[in-house]
Amino acid sequence: MVETTNLLEALNQPVGMDSSDPPFYETYKALFDKAAIEESRPTKREQVMFASSLEECEPPLIDLSQLDESRDCKSEIARASREWGFFQVVNHGISREILERMRREQVKVFRQPFEKKINEVKFLNFSSGSYRWGTPAATCLKQLSWSEAFHVPLADISGSDGCGSLSSTMEQFAGTVSDLANKLAEILAEDLGHKSDYFKENCLANTCYLRMNRYPPCPMFPNSNVFGLMPHTDSDFLTILYQDDVGGLQLVRDGQWFAVKPNPDALIVNIGDLFQAWSNGVYKSVEHRVVTNPRVERFSSAYFLCPFHDTVIKSCGQPPVYRNFSFREYRQQVQDDVQKLGQKVGLPRFLL
Repeated sequence: MVETTNLLEALNQPVGMDSSDPPFYETYKALFDKAAIEESRPTKREQVMFASSLEECEPPLIDLSQLDESRDCKSEIARASREWGFFQVVNHGISREILERMRREQVKVFRQPFEKKINEVKFLNFSSGSYRWGTPAATCLKQLSWSEAFHVPLADISGSDGCGSLSSTMEQFAGTVSDLANKLAEILAEDLGHKSDYFKENCLANTCYLRMNRYPPCPMFPNSNVFGLMPHTDSDFLTILYQDDVGGLQLVRDGQWFAVKPNPDALIVNIGDLFQAWSNGVYKSVEHRVVTNPRVERFSSAYFLCPFHDTVIKSCGQPPVYRNFSFREYRQQVQDDVQKLGQKVGLPRFLL
């Protein structure tokens, strides 16, 4: 719900969008109109839920320069994964040059006209559906994500030569981040007493994904219940995020939402649903979201460590908390829930 006067005023302000921006207003006009005539004021819970300014938190910051020599470093990674589900890493081995080049190429591709981006098959040789924006199944503003993204299978990257050096930059970025993701996954497996090649065998380059995100300014925020990315957990083993210094990422800790303070020198790592299930609930896949900014756009790049679609996720502890399921089955259930309910349900569907 929203306060009527504020939203109506916001809707009447100049939009300031150009040909590169998705047509959020036009496409979701019915949702904005419905919200604008809503007579009730936001509940206290909604006021907190959509607060633009929350108390900041800094997830554990871990220096990986001593990773091979120090057992303490590995223990810090495991502890953060148990207690936070999120942590930051510095001295991670990915050069500043690669990160900055990735950001430049990302900005360049999002600056392309919207009509060109939606034809990404011809534009970039990505698979159909790689370019995404908004929330097609949204039935209210709370389910709308004010963002656009290229969600790209790594198998697509080598052929994406339609936009200058984007392909080679994505390939280099994904290669270095992939090494880091596998190393972190192995550390977490070892902490649970599993010294195996599980992740090397099941999470290959062609099973993982790279997602480039852009969050355009949303002039109506915080007058409307619009997220940059609605609250969710990640449907993978691990996510590694490279973000700019604009801020907007928020996470749940001890039942409360906190704003993650941006650290330009760190990468964000978070546990995904598959790792929570595989660890039998030891590691936490934590709900998080992105809030919009009324004036400034935000960029981020995320690497998702995923297995083959037929990989069966089995809880490694006893008694198991979750039933066995394949990654394919999990993805299909998430898609079905989003289509029917407007939001993800996730792991609760697979509890024993």
